[in-house]
Amino acid sequence: MFMVSKSAAGASPASNPIGLFTFIGMTCALVASVRNIPDLSATGWSMFFYMFVATFMFALPITLISGEFAGMKPKEGGPELWVTSGIDERWGFVTSWLLWVQMFPGMVMVASSLAPLLAIAIGNNAIGENNTFTLICILVVYWAISILNMFFDMAKIGGRIGAWLGVYIPVIMLLVLGVAATIKTGIQTNNYLGEFSVAKLFPDTLSATGSLQYFAAICFIYTGIEMSSVYIPRLKNPIATYIKGIFIALVFMLLFNLVNAFLLANAVAPGQIQLNNIAQGPLLWLQALGLPMWIGNVFAGCVFIGVAVQLSAWASGPAKTIQASARRGLYPPSLGYWRENKYGVSRTIILTQAIIISLFALVYLLIPAVNAAFLLLVTATSVIYCVVYILMAVGIVKMRKAQPDVPRPFRIGGANSKGNFWLWVVIVVFLGTILASIILTLFTFSFVDAAIVIGITVVLTGLPLYIHHIRKPQWRVDVEAKMQALGQGHLIAKPESAAAIKTAPGGRGAA
Repeated sequence: MFMVSKSAAGASPASNPIGLFTFIGMTCALVASVRNIPDLSATGWSMFFYMFVATFMFALPITLISGEFAGMKPKEGGPELWVTSGIDERWGFVTSWLLWVQMFPGMVMVASSLAPLLAIAIGNNAIGENNTFTLICILVVYWAISILNMFFDMAKIGGRIGAWLGVYIPVIMLLVLGVAATIKTGIQTNNYLGEFSVAKLFPDTLSATGSLQYFAAICFIYTGIEMSSVYIPRLKNPIATYIKGIFIALVFMLLFNLVNAFLLANAVAPGQIQLNNIAQGPLLWLQALGLPMWIGNVFAGCVFIGVAVQLSAWASGPAKTIQASARRGLYPPSLGYWRENKYGVSRTIILTQAIIISLFALVYLLIPAVNAAFLLLVTATSVIYCVVYILMAVGIVKMRKAQPDVPRPFRIGGANSKGNFWLWVVIVVFLGTILASIILTLFTFSFVDAAIVIGITVVLTGLPLYIHHIRKPQWRVDVEAKMQALGQGHLIAKPESAAAIKTAPGGRGAA
């Protein structure tokens, strides 16, 4: 079904070519995270069904679509450029906007994990479940990292520290403690897993307590994986390596998430799982193993620092896309989004982000139940990101029709195939999965919560269309003049390659 063209297979590799196993590691790093483990654990035995769907009916189509895009655009990549090429500049602008604004609910979601981590680190576990404490943690930490990003190169300072404390250490401890505790206790039928039956492998009901409420959140595990395709030009034997690497990476991520979720579901009592608390499992496992509980305090403190550092690095990443758009005259010059400091960061954008994220954080006051607020935020982030994926799907179909003769080193259906049958199979499966995950998830929500998610998506998708509609040619002229006057370089003529931009929280490995 997915063949390699001779021209691609025989292409000479770029300088510093990337091998298969390196590519697998880089792909996994894009989406490796432990923060969605509680969402998956809460589904019990049906986690196997959800991960199969998310992996092979959501993530795989994304990588195939982005692979064809990247093969046609080998020197530059990313959803904004792909949608611009496939549809038009307006929808490319919408895409860049959505990749920015998805971080508003997404950053609040990630930052909410800081509250239980801090509470455990200081030995007051109960306060971590308090919605007011959660709100205060989000506001204090995010404003602190925003101010730091205005005056320091936080992306450079915190990258490696955040990865170790926010990803590697949590993963190692989750696996070691979880496996050891499960070997000692066996399958506990009185916890989330319960007794096994074939019926439990599939979704249950559309009720607010059913597993379908986590459908969109589980698909969210793979958001950002499309960026793996930008490495195609640097791969040894590009297309063959890409296909093998993607399949191996997806299988690895499938097993990684299932193993961790299974271990957690076997430890937590029904109705007691804390979606924003990745330290809940280690505490239960330490207790089961009879180990000192201070290990859990240290673990929570380290992960708290790691997540905070990663949030700091993310604060400036997606902002660069908006800065690039502003320098092309797509935003009013008066907003100052085009201006940058000596670290290449727009303080105006950082400040805008902090204000809007603070408003999104208020959801923890509107919805006192921390789990419900967390699930609403992750669902809103997922839906916004899925709009980007829908635009990518439309773009690849339009490019097949409008540019049928353009060389495609990687082509869905085979390099020498005629027609678009396999493309349509991938598109139908992909869009069907997206719509099913969104609709079924929202059906389990209350009317108010569903309306909030839909409202956020409609407003944030409509705003860039309005901005593009009122755009004036003079904006570009004014921005170029101001940049030249300040000596900040020439006007950026094209969208910035997403390969060089760290997106968050989709397209990131983090706790």
